[in-house]
Amino acid sequence: MQKESDCIFGLRAVIEAIKAGKQIDRLLIRQGLQGSLYHELMTEVRLHNIVYQVVPLERIELVTRKNHQGVLAWLSIIEYQSISNLLPMIYEKGDDPLVLVLDGISDVRNFGAIVRTAECLGAHAVIIPEKGSARITADAVKTSAGALHTFPVCRERSLVRAVEYLRESGLKIISAGEASSVKASDVSLGGPAALILGSEEKGISRELLALSDLRIKIPMTGAIGSLNVSVAAGIILYEAIRQRQALTQ
Repeated sequence: MQKESDCIFGLRAVIEAIKAGKQIDRLLIRQGLQGSLYHELMTEVRLHNIVYQVVPLERIELVTRKNHQGVLAWLSIIEYQSISNLLPMIYEKGDDPLVLVLDGISDVRNFGAIVRTAECLGAHAVIIPEKGSARITADAVKTSAGALHTFPVCRERSLVRAVEYLRESGLKIISAGEASSVKASDVSLGGPAALILGSEEKGISRELLALSDLRIKIPMTGAIGSLNVSVAAGIILYEAIRQRQALTQ
């Protein structure tokens, strides 16, 4: 559970944080909240497209019983980016974009490990959804070996729309999962590409699979039929980078 020491609370404090340009990672608002400050807060929330949850008072008081006025917010410990701003810059540098799209990866250590691997192997960005993704905590930063402070993480309202944008921008959409019959090493992973990885429990959503140009798998011969998602990300990223380097030699 997120702690009181990690959050800010009170209507005016949260409003001023938003106005100051602070990125809000999570916002809880008490059910039935009213008044002029509440309406001012909601104006800022809508203006800055901040995701929020309306919750019962008891949910807020699990975190703090101080004078929260029905509002709790956690500031992001990293600066999120937008893929629509980042992608043109990658192309302008003359690079073929290689991005990871993480669908429902909620474990913070897996997330941190994926970002560390992506940074080490030369990927350009990781894209996550606003809802249903791992929160960027101190544990995630530690597991990433600090990569989360420098590697671009794009948090998008809709992964489907983000992937549609990537396709329209010339990226090949590649989903990785056990159900595919195509080995990662048997297809071209070069050129502009987005690699989609799903959670170990639910896999990749049907909507994202429908947008995929390729579906690939990692061949395995052991008795255990699946890999930890951060390990799978490392193997597929390595194959993509290996192929890219072979093309330039």
